[in-house]
Amino acid sequence: MRYLTFALTKGRLASKTMDMFEKIGITCEEMRDKDSRKLIFVNEDLKLKFFLAKGPDVPTYVEYGAADIGIVGKDTIMEEGRKLYEVMDLKFGACRMCVCGPESARKLLDSNQLIRVATKYPVIAKDYFYNKKHQTVEIIKLNGSIELAPIVGLSEVIVDIVETGSTLRENGLKVLEEVCPLSARMVVNQVSMKMEDERIRKLINDLRKVI
Repeated sequence: MRYLTFALTKGRLASKTMDMFEKIGITCEEMRDKDSRKLIFVNEDLKLKFFLAKGPDVPTYVEYGAADIGIVGKDTIMEEGRKLYEVMDLKFGACRMCVCGPESARKLLDSNQLIRVATKYPVIAKDYFYNKKHQTVEIIKLNGSIELAPIVGLSEVIVDIVETGSTLRENGLKVLEEVCPLSARMVVNQVSMKMEDERIRKLINDLRKVI
């Protein structure tokens, strides 16, 4: 039997995934060791391998077959646009992708004006404004604290992930429009889905029972 390989998003998503997997009898002691320098963790009994990757890299590993299965946020799946199957919403890591800004920006959004939008997610932002709102905007890609952009006048609004909204409120910004709900998803390589159909379906069915 070949190994099934999982690419997990580093950090909170990975530990929540392992908590969920433990409920269905999938464990990996090595991964719980905070001091481990290992890159690949193995469960020999179940013939499973796990590795941790940065969010945006997970869909890449899955598309190219370096991982059979990936656990990653919906935002990353949408932004990366890789060829893979999204098979399951794991229902944790829930948040929203939103258009945010000062209250004064609301009328610019409503009146379809040309505005500048700062975001870490240019693909999602472009799709929302161009295809759903039919509004022409200038998209500015940033990597750091997006909330800064409207405060210093770089952009009128931002498109970003909102969990509680407290960072927005502290900076005098608010959610003006919701783009889409987000959460952790399971994605599967297209070839693996055919070759390992039985094992992957069993995994999905077992997880459905604990979600």
